[in-house]
Amino acid sequence: MFARLLIANRGEIACRIARTARAMGIETIAVYSSADRLARHVSACDRAYWIGAAPARESYLNGKAIIQAALASGAQAIHPGYGFLSENAAFAQACGDAGLQFIGPSPAAIQAMGDKATAKRLMAAVGLPLVPGYDEDAQDEAGLLAAAEQIGYPVLIKARSGGGGKGMRIVRGEGEFPAALAACRRESLASFADERVIIERLIEGARHIEVQIFADRHGHVVHLFDRDCSLQRRHQKVIEEAPAPGLSAVLRAQMSQWARDAARAVGYEGAGTVEFMVCNEAACFIEMNTRLQVEHPVTEMITGLDLVEWQLRVAAGKPLPLDQTQITAQGHAFEARLCAEDPQADFLPSSGPLLALHLPGAEQGVRVDSGVASGDQISPFYDSMLAKLIVHAADRPLALDQMQRALSRCCVLGVRTNLELLRRLCRLPELMDGRADTALIAREDQAPRQGGLDDSARSAKAAALALLLQESMLADEAARRSAQTGSPWSRTDGWQAFGSARRQLRLREVTRSTHHAAGQLIDIDIDYRRDGWWLSTGVGWTRVEGQLDHAGHLRGALDGQLFDAWVSMAGEHIHLCLEGDHAQWMIGEATVRQTVRVRQSGSHAAPMPGRIVSIAVALDDAVKRGQPLLVIEAMKMEYTVQASVAGTVTRIGCALGDTVALGQILVDITQGQDEHPVT
Repeated sequence: MFARLLIANRGEIACRIARTARAMGIETIAVYSSADRLARHVSACDRAYWIGAAPARESYLNGKAIIQAALASGAQAIHPGYGFLSENAAFAQACGDAGLQFIGPSPAAIQAMGDKATAKRLMAAVGLPLVPGYDEDAQDEAGLLAAAEQIGYPVLIKARSGGGGKGMRIVRGEGEFPAALAACRRESLASFADERVIIERLIEGARHIEVQIFADRHGHVVHLFDRDCSLQRRHQKVIEEAPAPGLSAVLRAQMSQWARDAARAVGYEGAGTVEFMVCNEAACFIEMNTRLQVEHPVTEMITGLDLVEWQLRVAAGKPLPLDQTQITAQGHAFEARLCAEDPQADFLPSSGPLLALHLPGAEQGVRVDSGVASGDQISPFYDSMLAKLIVHAADRPLALDQMQRALSRCCVLGVRTNLELLRRLCRLPELMDGRADTALIAREDQAPRQGGLDDSARSAKAAALALLLQESMLADEAARRSAQTGSPWSRTDGWQAFGSARRQLRLREVTRSTHHAAGQLIDIDIDYRRDGWWLSTGVGWTRVEGQLDHAGHLRGALDGQLFDAWVSMAGEHIHLCLEGDHAQWMIGEATVRQTVRVRQSGSHAAPMPGRIVSIAVALDDAVKRGQPLLVIEAMKMEYTVQASVAGTVTRIGCALGDTVALGQILVDITQGQDEHPVT
């Protein structure tokens, strides 16, 4: 077995690999970029080496720097995790050339199966059914467009290399094709250093089912059952489960056999995943991932096996620990990916300070894999995942209940997350009944939302209570320092020499769609009475009380109705996580007036921190409302800023390749006479 292992990755997967390696007595070496000097995976390892600047292309995709770090550290092997260089055949070959063991399949197998076009041809020869599409080498735009028309719309353009949902676009008509192709090529080049694509017919209403396989160099190949990964947004998985529900025994056995056939066809070694689209009891091969998957914990939970340990043993030349007859599955498992993104703003990534992160503690049937902690800075340079919540129980309904409870105990403050979406998805009848398909989240996104003014008013009252409790805490601390503990003049409960006092607090909600204080304006009257604080938003009075600790945990009551929340306050901002839903409030209205002026000016601000990868307009250009202005890339995804008004471009506040901050003005447009700002 290896004495020293370098982990060529970051975040939760680097922490997870380090945990197993340490249990096996293997010394671990971390690598980090300039943005990750204080990252959790660095402290999780025994030693760490800097490999470059923050952008992935200069650090975690810099294979030469990683190999140099491995050699300098005395490591014998490199584990690539997933993403980055995990499916890069050239990197695997370079490791071998340097005398380092790559933890994964051979470069030839990676090349064969990591290239989706080659993989489809190989699988067709083995006898696996395929999704109709185009996988030829010619990559000119005209030829690709002709291929899409021959396949028939809608189609899916996919990056030929890599995975993880990067470099994928749905195209429903010829007019959408050029822009979608350009975006796919940019994302693929940035993520996998390869801009080639394939095209497939889009199968709507299908399920995404995958089979986990393992093989060693002694000719043994086994499957570790299947997983359902149908719940996706932007072609990236959100909730996974094992085993896949609702499959017939015949189809389940057939896919498992196909997966093993695929591994044998390329002389596979290590962990891999063979993926299928399933519709009406018919399955089609789509791709093979030649690495460990993000969702591997659900397989670990139902089998009781450590897949990273298996990877290390196989890479060291040992045979598989078990044969097929010895591998069994018990119960059911779910995994939910908690990500720094905003589902209400088309899943735009959210970066910045992580003011608070509270996740369920270790308990029976619950596992949390995370690479961040409260106080960390969430970078715009990498994937948006903050943590994975994994649960296991005796059967599927119990496991889903366990997941709902685990999600209810999560809180994230400072960045937007998909937490509320995850909680909502776990209550959907389609998921509860095992009927989820790949379009479910898109349909759910169009469904009407409950809530409104009443929910906002409740959140605002909780925020006001937190502010009052903080004021009391600060006043008590000041009184203790000044020996005025018993003085009525140090009280903050509204006490006066003659009667009680009343105060008004104005809160403006920071909306998720604009990231500005442009949401509901709520005036809260605060009445200080003998029996405590009373609040009103204009309709009746609510008695409030509670306790706030220094960690930001708020235990409160509104008219005797108890609630738990987490709060972070900085300046005029109040971040509140109430029953799993994150709200942000701003005190006062100075910022509101400034925001209104910006919106009326025809200025277009950055909706997220990121890098400018395309600028589609120039000074003095005439633009139409809705016309693309530029493209921002952050956390491995792109966002197109469109003109909110028609007019003339009068200023461009950025250049190609610039890194811009959230809210930075990028383009100014002087409106035409017949246009008005979008509100």
